[in-house]
Amino acid sequence: MFGRLGRSAVRHPWLTILAWVIVAIGTAAVAPPLKPVSDQADFLPSHYESVQAAKLQERAFPQQEQPASVMVFRRADGGRLTEADLADVEEVAAGLEKAGLEKIGKVQTGPQAVSPNGEIALASIIATTKDPYNAELVASVGKMRQEAKPLLEDTSLRMGITGAAATALDTKESSGDTDAMIMMATLVLIVVLLAVIFRSPLIAVLPVLVIALVFVVATGLISITAEAGGFQADASIGSILIVVLFGVGTDYILFLLFRYREFLRQGREPKDAMGEAVARVGETIASAAGAVIVAFLALLLSSLGMLRALGPSLAISVAVTLVAALTLVPAIFSLLGAKAFWPSKAWRREPRHTLAARTGALTARRPGAVAAASGGLLAVLASGVFALNPVFDSTGSLPKDLESVQAMRELERGFSAGQTDPTRVFLEAEDGGRLEQGQIAAYRKELAAAGFGQVTPAVLGPGGDVAQFGVVLEHKPDSDQAIELVSGPLRDAAHDAAPQGTRALVGGTSAVLADIEHATHRDYAVVFPAAGIAIMVILGLLLRSLVAPWHLMLAVGLGFVATLGSTVWLFQNLLGETGLSFTLPVIVYLFVVAIGTDYNILMVARLREEVRSGSDPARAVRQAIVHSASTIGTAAVILAGTFGVLLLARNSLLQQMGFAVAFGILLTAFVMALLLVPAVTTLLGHRTWWPGRPTPDPAPQPAPGPQAHEPALTPRG
Repeated sequence: MFGRLGRSAVRHPWLTILAWVIVAIGTAAVAPPLKPVSDQADFLPSHYESVQAAKLQERAFPQQEQPASVMVFRRADGGRLTEADLADVEEVAAGLEKAGLEKIGKVQTGPQAVSPNGEIALASIIATTKDPYNAELVASVGKMRQEAKPLLEDTSLRMGITGAAATALDTKESSGDTDAMIMMATLVLIVVLLAVIFRSPLIAVLPVLVIALVFVVATGLISITAEAGGFQADASIGSILIVVLFGVGTDYILFLLFRYREFLRQGREPKDAMGEAVARVGETIASAAGAVIVAFLALLLSSLGMLRALGPSLAISVAVTLVAALTLVPAIFSLLGAKAFWPSKAWRREPRHTLAARTGALTARRPGAVAAASGGLLAVLASGVFALNPVFDSTGSLPKDLESVQAMRELERGFSAGQTDPTRVFLEAEDGGRLEQGQIAAYRKELAAAGFGQVTPAVLGPGGDVAQFGVVLEHKPDSDQAIELVSGPLRDAAHDAAPQGTRALVGGTSAVLADIEHATHRDYAVVFPAAGIAIMVILGLLLRSLVAPWHLMLAVGLGFVATLGSTVWLFQNLLGETGLSFTLPVIVYLFVVAIGTDYNILMVARLREEVRSGSDPARAVRQAIVHSASTIGTAAVILAGTFGVLLLARNSLLQQMGFAVAFGILLTAFVMALLLVPAVTTLLGHRTWWPGRPTPDPAPQPAPGPQAHEPALTPRG
């Protein structure tokens, strides 16, 4: 099938290219724009209490105004605020309210906003949108900081803005233009590495152009499918798509080009060489893509909408990349023929793979030692995972010199850390009844007696059936302490104190994060095993074996845990971070497990091919490592380098993500795919392919590769 597909593209190259251009233009023209989704509560299933609380709040208090951010005032000398200072606070707040900034409705302050120690005064920024992460609102907070400077000049005050919108602004500015940084790093790495390896400007540039075309088609199909299918696809998916498309796209193109060059060296005509290359590696590429697609689609089993939104989008992008690799790439290179390698002539000669040959020879000669050493290294790194502490505190990852971080620190001098975002407790009368004042007063008294923090006076809804209380915790809303407190003791106390005939619901940021934490743990137990089983099925179909998929998936699982453990060793143990982002296991799953499995599939498929050609297990391993090392190494370095750029960000969450994925990809490629998997396959011998046994392939075989004495890992031409 793959041979017919490749030869069809080779025979009709202009028609194939034209079809792709038409599809790209058509999807770009008709695709609706992707819409941003930022409210994490929207991503949770409706049975979670925080979601029910949010819906109750929206029904009972539709006009209620919530501060999007908070202005924190203090004296420059750190002393108590005077009457003149408080008058200046009101004047500054009034001046900023009159500035007419987009999405800013009011700036409120007053005597009640002064701390008990008299050192801190607050002014609430009330937005005209309920979304504190609205782009226009976030931009207005930035403008407000500038507008405040002249208003503060003749006062003794210093002012900083913190809270959700301000933190979002600082997070964006501290991480820089991440999309642009990732795109530029990816382009530079692909172009430079391909130019060095193939010594050809055409081969260095063409994959970038192909993937750019695929990006247009994929994003268009994602938005069209999202509109027609009703699933959410967040506009922020762009940066992830860039990495996925360039990662898997470069992998598949390299898989094809290295085999294409191998056949050209045998003296075949370019069109015949490309058709044969597609026939040989088409199944491998399709299997690798299938494994990635099912891994992404497994996210549909998640209870979190933010993960369910990723699944179909990423699966569509990989499917488009697969089709392009099997049609568009062969069409382009069949037109160019050997001119694709211009001006280099070194491609005509078989490179000397010294390091790869020695590695293959060692693995074939001492498979037990290689398996023990590589597996032992992964196990040692994996041990760090026992100390993993998932954290939800996004502000803790920000540089300490940012205004929102400093303003929060100043706020905590006079108020509890939860002042900017109290936990909200709702008391609702059941069966359409109304709350009595005695019930409300008694409930507030019991809630306050529980000792979780200051309980604000009740606000009764217009219908008289819902009362809202605010519990100001001593901890930041997204801190581990606040989440643990809200998820257990506070919710238990709120529920137990509810009078007969009423029910209590706990909502707010801490409650949402507590529910996300619960949903995340549930998803880890469902999504990862489901993806593993699906990938094993694909591997079994590719290899016609019941044994090989098991040791491959065990290796992948070990690599996954080793990646997380390595990140714990670096960031928690060496750099002293309190923990790693709770999203990190999912990120490692997406990019290390899903995409990194490509390298295992390429290696084991080549092993099977060598066995089918009549090689014994030891020779098959030597040949497979020699022929695959350059492809795997190049693809891994490009993908790892792309994520490694994130280590330059000032945000520690981005640094964690950059290190984890970059290091995990390198582990997968150089330790797992090139050492552990071949060594275990050698130890198992022909049992690897049970219940079948690869039979000789009647198709013409490539000329024997270099022997163990031939010297250089990376092809130079």
